[in-house]
Amino acid sequence: MRIPVFVAAAVVAASALPAQTPRVFTHADSLRGSYTSPGRAWWDVGFYDLHVTVNPADSSIRGWNGITYRALAPGRELQIDLMVPLEVDSMIQDGAPVAFRRDSNAFFATPATPAAVGETKTIRVYYHGRPQIARRPPWSGGFTWTTDSLGRPWIVTTDQGIGASIWWPNKDTQADEPDSQRVALTVPSALKDVANGRLRSVTPNADGTTTYEWFVVNPINNYAIAVAAANYAHYSDTLQGEAGMLSLDYWPLDYHLEAAHRQFPQSKTMLTCFEHWFGPYPWYEDGYKLIEVPNNGMEHQSAVAYGNRYANGYQGRDGSGTGLGMKWDFIIVHESAHEWFGNNITAKDNADMWVHESFANYAEGIYTECLFGKEAGSQYIIGNRRLIRNDAPIVPAYGVNAQGSGDMYPKGGNMLHTIRQIVDDDAKWRDILRGLNSTFRHQTVTGQQVQDYISREAGTDLSKVFQQYLTTTQVPVLEYRIDGRRLSYRWSGVVPGFDMPVRVFLSKGASRVLKPTEAWRTDKVSLDAPADFKVDANYYVTAHEAPAGR
Repeated sequence: MRIPVFVAAAVVAASALPAQTPRVFTHADSLRGSYTSPGRAWWDVGFYDLHVTVNPADSSIRGWNGITYRALAPGRELQIDLMVPLEVDSMIQDGAPVAFRRDSNAFFATPATPAAVGETKTIRVYYHGRPQIARRPPWSGGFTWTTDSLGRPWIVTTDQGIGASIWWPNKDTQADEPDSQRVALTVPSALKDVANGRLRSVTPNADGTTTYEWFVVNPINNYAIAVAAANYAHYSDTLQGEAGMLSLDYWPLDYHLEAAHRQFPQSKTMLTCFEHWFGPYPWYEDGYKLIEVPNNGMEHQSAVAYGNRYANGYQGRDGSGTGLGMKWDFIIVHESAHEWFGNNITAKDNADMWVHESFANYAEGIYTECLFGKEAGSQYIIGNRRLIRNDAPIVPAYGVNAQGSGDMYPKGGNMLHTIRQIVDDDAKWRDILRGLNSTFRHQTVTGQQVQDYISREAGTDLSKVFQQYLTTTQVPVLEYRIDGRRLSYRWSGVVPGFDMPVRVFLSKGASRVLKPTEAWRTDKVSLDAPADFKVDANYYVTAHEAPAGR
C-alpha cells in the first residue's frame, strides 16, 4: 500500500503540523481489530471458496463464501465479518441452516452442532448488496465502478486496512490466512476478470455473463484478494529464478498493450534483485502478474495491481528528490516488494503494518542499489527523509485495527538503513533479510517477532533502536563538544537506555564508531578542525554541538 506523500505538506516541519486528536476506539473497532476475541480465537481458517457475481448495472454484488475451518479449542460462536450495507441472507453448515446475529460489521454464527476440537467443518455464507464505493482508491476501501477512456466498464476492489469484509464475508483478521483459496468471479461477458493465483476455468453463462475461476494454492492474506474486470489484453513471459522457472503474466488494458511491452520488462530486473536480497519469490506455484487498474496500485498477492501510467517515478515524480526514483517504475518496485514483506510475511495486527511498509520502502533503495550501486541506494533512502513528518508514532494501539503514522514508509525505511550501518556487514545484512523470508515463510507474525529475529541474527540488542523509531516521534540527537583533541558526546531526545553506536567522520575522511549513551563520554580523537566533525549521513539521527560547560 502507498500513502499520498508527494505533496507539499510532506516536507513541512513537524513543529508546523497541527496536533493530532487522539482517536477514541469503539466496540466495533475491537471486533474488527482483535484476533484473540472469543468469536475468532478458537477456530482456524483452512480454505475459502469464494463465489461472487458482479453487476455493474446497479453496482451490486451477490454470492457466497464457503469457509472451511478447524476447531482449535472448544467454541460456540464463529465471528464472520461483513460490512454494512451488505447483508447476509443465510448460513448453512452440515446441510442445515445456521442461526446468526449481527453486531456492527460482524455476524456471530451458532451452528446447531458445534465442531469438536480438531474437527474440520465448512460453513457457507450467502450474501448480497451494494458494497461501499472506494471514494479515494487505493487509500479508501471498497469497489471502484468506473470506465476506461473508451467508456467501457472497469471494475476493481481495494480494501487494505479497512478489511476484505467490505465486499466478501470472511474472518477479517490478518492473523489467520487460509491455506488456499478459490476466487470464482462472474462478470458481464464483455469483460475479462483477473484475480489471484492461476486461472482454472472460464465458463460462459446463459445470462450474458462469464465466470472466471482462479485458484491460489498458497496461504494468502484476505486483503490481497481482488476483483479486476475490464477489457484486458494479455501476454506472458518467464524468468529463470532461484526456485525454478517463474511464470510472468501481464494484463494491460487492450489499448495499452504496446506501452506494457515497453514498461513491464522492469519486473524481471526487479524480481532478480529482490530474489538476491530477500530470497526466492514466495509464490512460484501461483505465478507473478501485473494487472492494470484505475488507481495507483496495490500489493495483491500474485496479482500486483498497477496504475502508474506506464512511466518511471511515482505518477511522474520522485519523492526522494534525488532523481534516482525517476530511473525506475515506483509501483512495479514498491508493490512487488510486498510479495516478500506483506504477503509472504504478514503482520497479524494492523498496528504492525511497518513490517509491510518499512521494508517495502527500504526495498526501493535496494533496487536502486542493484541498478546503480550501493552509494546510489543510500542516497535514495536518505533523500526520502524529506517526506518524514514525525507527526505520530509508527506503531499505534493494538487490537483495534489502528494504523500508525505514514512515517512507516520513509522513516521505517531509514530505520532499516540505519540498522544496516549498525550491522556493518552487508553479507550478514543480506542473510538477515533472506532469513526473515525463510524463517517466517508463508506466516503471520507480530512486529516483536521481526524485531527479535533481527537482533538475534545481528548479534546485538536492537530493541531500543526499534523502540525509538517505531514508538516515538523524536529523532535521536547526538550532542557533542570539541575541546582540542577531546571529543565529548551523548545521546539526547531518546528512550531510556538508548545506546545505538554511530559512525562519525574526523579529519581527512577518517571515520570512527562511537558508542554514545545518555551520559556524557569523552574520547581522544584526531581532529584538525572542529568543522571536520560530521555524523555519517547513513544514520537517521541529528547532531548538535552543545555549548561549553554543559
